[in-house]
Amino acid sequence: MSIHPTAIVDRAAQLGVEVAIGPYAVVGPEAVIGDRCHIGPHVFIDGHAVIGADTQILFATALGCPPQDRKYQGEPTSLFIGERNIIHEYVTIHRGSGEGTATRVGDDNMIMAYCHLGHNCQVGNGATLVNNAQMAGHVTIEDRAYVGGMVGVHQFTRVGKLAMIGGYSRVVQDVPPFMMVEGNPARVHGLNVVGLRRAGVDADTRNLLKAAYRLLYRSGLNLSQALDRIAAELEDAPELQYLVDFLGALKYGHAGRQYERPPSAPPVEEEALEEQVEPS
Repeated sequence: MSIHPTAIVDRAAQLGVEVAIGPYAVVGPEAVIGDRCHIGPHVFIDGHAVIGADTQILFATALGCPPQDRKYQGEPTSLFIGERNIIHEYVTIHRGSGEGTATRVGDDNMIMAYCHLGHNCQVGNGATLVNNAQMAGHVTIEDRAYVGGMVGVHQFTRVGKLAMIGGYSRVVQDVPPFMMVEGNPARVHGLNVVGLRRAGVDADTRNLLKAAYRLLYRSGLNLSQALDRIAAELEDAPELQYLVDFLGALKYGHAGRQYERPPSAPPVEEEALEEQVEPS
């Protein structure tokens, strides 16, 4: 273990083996730092923050600070970060708002400089958040999604797995899995074929998704009609069914965000959100 003499590490903090903590870092009493983590200079870790093994946290990052939420009254909440993440300079990730809730980041993500993850965000595995991407509270980013630089994502928005958001976009509605979106507001512009190839999705499945894309976004059909045509005309595949289920759930939400409930509907339980970012 290597702790710089200028670092302030509370005696109650739990540190794994071979942890390195740089100059002027501050680690609070409720922190749990996994094996071989690297905590860079001026990093601030507050509250109940659990960080998995082999994670690199670079200069001046702030993790686990109180949520920026007027409803927050100091109740105990958490931040959970998985293994092998790379979190770059000046990133801020706040813990949950609402007693017992948590902000969660999975494994193998890269979060670039100046990104923000608000309270109760849920990030899956292998996602990439490019410089200055800003996630409001309760945003869900699924496995291997790509969020471009300077993107702003509205609260309660769900970004599907292997989706790609172009830089400078304003995202106010759910982003379907496997799709590329961009614009202000962001709109679907194509299928993320390169991402699908890199993820090992076979050619037959990619062709099914291309056919579904044409029915959904190039046929002039409304969503219900397009989903009916997909069910009637296309062969079944897990990725296609995932896309269909994602789009079908939009009717339960509000303003194109399935996790934002209308005033008359009960809110989505925290556990239901967490299930969406489990490894596939």
